Amino acid sequence: MSKSLKSTVAGLTVAACMAGSVFANPYADYEGTTLIVNFPAHPHYDAVMKILPEFTADTGIEVEVDQLPYLKMRERQTLELGQDEGEYDLIAYVVFSKADYVFADQLENLAKYFMNPKLSDPGYDAGDLIDGYVYNIGFAGGDKGYLQGATGSLFGIPYGSETSVLGYRKDVFDKHGLKVPETYDELLEIACKIPELEPGMGGLSSRAASGHHAAHAFLLHLNPMGGAIFDDQWNPVVNNEAGVKAAEALKTIVDCGPEGATNFGFGEALGSFLNGDTAMFLDTTVVAGQIDDPSKSQVVGKVGWALHPMGVERASQTGGFGIGIPANAENKEAAFLLMQWLTSKKGDKLVAMAGGNPSRFSTHADEEVNAKYPHMATFGEALKHADPDWRPIIPVWGKINADLGTTLSKVLTEDLDIQKALDGVAERTKDVMTEAGYYTWN
Repeated sequence: MSKSLKSTVAGLTVAACMAGSVFANPYADYEGTTLIVNFPAHPHYDAVMKILPEFTADTGIEVEVDQLPYLKMRERQTLELGQDEGEYDLIAYVVFSKADYVFADQLENLAKYFMNPKLSDPGYDAGDLIDGYVYNIGFAGGDKGYLQGATGSLFGIPYGSETSVLGYRKDVFDKHGLKVPETYDELLEIACKIPELEPGMGGLSSRAASGHHAAHAFLLHLNPMGGAIFDDQWNPVVNNEAGVKAAEALKTIVDCGPEGATNFGFGEALGSFLNGDTAMFLDTTVVAGQIDDPSKSQVVGKVGWALHPMGVERASQTGGFGIGIPANAENKEAAFLLMQWLTSKKGDKLVAMAGGNPSRFSTHADEEVNAKYPHMATFGEALKHADPDWRPIIPVWGKINADLGTTLSKVLTEDLDIQKALDGVAERTKDVMTEAGYYTWN
């Protein structure tokens, strides 16, 4: 910077301070405001609760949290968002709720807040947010209607976002000289070898319960196998060779899993790994904090982390939660300030240090964060393969997902023929898509 320019900037800085305007407290107009927010009972948001007092200390804005189990949270949000005036100023939403809320015009488009110089922090650095999370959780109206693209808009910011990684028992693998699986063939072989090597121990703990959990587990394997629910013309292809291989992989995992595996939801699957009943866990990064917590885990210090194994490609999932401002909120600007603070570099590091799941590249690379949580380096590497389109986030997905999960449960518990089962899902999905108008322009 030239000497004259430095003098000019210095003069402007002094003048601004004397005027008390340019560098005024951006939170001053909102001091004393009380925000009511709706967060899930979830490990990331348990960490958020620890850092909220610092937000209030920084801003003078109070925060009251209605924390609910995430399925009950969805029920409550559906009720609140449909009112003329809602109770909540900020909500956390599960990623697959994005399409429903945006389609019903129940979430604020965030453009006008980021355009407002009185609200938008110029040091926010949105480019540091993990793009796969932003596209998956925050965007709507772009490619396929639910991703980024020329016509897309931002309706939320990832917070409590997740990708998939493989947790494995280092002690068990070392004891038997097992190599950490890098491919699905290796994963499935080890999953079924573990019960022979360690009687009473399951190979890999997985979700499998009828409905959402079975569907989630299947989708976890579908993209790495090179599959998808739809082709580019919205024709169901879930029943092709890749879909069959993904279902076969899930069945093998469950058959070689711990006792009762066919009824496992997320909590049961995680609990089985925490209790030492399985040797591997393939699911979300959000579990790391619990696995390292001696009050919840019997495997502290025994777990290693690896990338999601490769099928025909390496494709880890993206999902979890984002935060958005309800269209019927009372204190929208103050809610934006909370959203911005929580997802800023400062807020993201604070929540990571408290045991939460960071949403920024810089947080995953932060030396202090990695010193406390060495697994962050592996998680950061996994994010290079995170696929924001591993699951179609469209308004009719709930109906399709429920059918897929119910049908897969019959595959797992009743030995329903996999090809026949997926053919039925594809046929019924075609009917749903036809009724919803997806073939209008074909």
